[in-house]
Amino acid sequence: MELRQLRVFEAVVAHRTVTAAAVSLGLAPSSVSEQIRTLERSLGIELFDRAPRGMTLTPAGERLLPWSRKLLDQADQARREVVADRARLRLGALETIAATHVPAVLARLAERRPDLDVSLHTDTARDALLGGVAAGALEAALILDTAGPLGELGFYLPPAPLDYLDLKDVPLALVAAPAHPLARATTLTREDLSGQRLLVNAPACSFWLAGERLLGHDVERVRTGGVAVTRACAEQGLGIALLPDFAVRDPLTAGTLIRLPLDPPPLHLRLVWRADRETVPGLREVLYAAAA
Repeated sequence: MELRQLRVFEAVVAHRTVTAAAVSLGLAPSSVSEQIRTLERSLGIELFDRAPRGMTLTPAGERLLPWSRKLLDQADQARREVVADRARLRLGALETIAATHVPAVLARLAERRPDLDVSLHTDTARDALLGGVAAGALEAALILDTAGPLGELGFYLPPAPLDYLDLKDVPLALVAAPAHPLARATTLTREDLSGQRLLVNAPACSFWLAGERLLGHDVERVRTGGVAVTRACAEQGLGIALLPDFAVRDPLTAGTLIRLPLDPPPLHLRLVWRADRETVPGLREVLYAAAA
């Protein structure tokens, strides 16, 4: 049983498929498959149930998972102590919030923990970030979620003991062009929006999921693209859009968009990490230092 096999094992656990795990590790899928088969042969037992929709842990795999994390953490700690390396914090973040919210978090970390070597890794996909945290490729990740338990917004959580800290609210706005039929409404209910065209990104997008919670399935969803494209389409009167306040502040001020009178609950900027990982000494305290 080798450390590289355990790293591949954790990547497959986090990403559920050989292909996705291979992408996260920068390896060929055939290499990932061979590492898993070699690990299973060395232990004399299968670690995964393989199905068309992905790979899930067998009872033996479940028993190996906490041991794998401990062994990898100890190896990382040994390497740092031997080479007198600075503690490293690899922080993942959604590209949607990278420019607007992440610099302040990095500045607080730099001020309060100047001993840390912090690197930022952005991605458009929340699943990739959470998978990176679960697999140990990232120490923590910044995502968007709603109030309540982790994943309450409606997204998949990898099988790992994840903990989180809410850093700040991210207000949302339901907007439309000034010429939109709803633009003059002084009050709106969810029923008033039935049949309207809601401009959206991909189903896994935080704002799509927030729209599901706010508006249900009675609105017609029109795929447009990311935040900038969705905002531009709304300005052209192609439909209504549920977007973060920070993305529509200028158009609202300029009058190219108006805020519809239906207040959505805010999302939360949420810092997520593995509760059982201590590759950075005092990791929990480090992450709390990132809070305002």
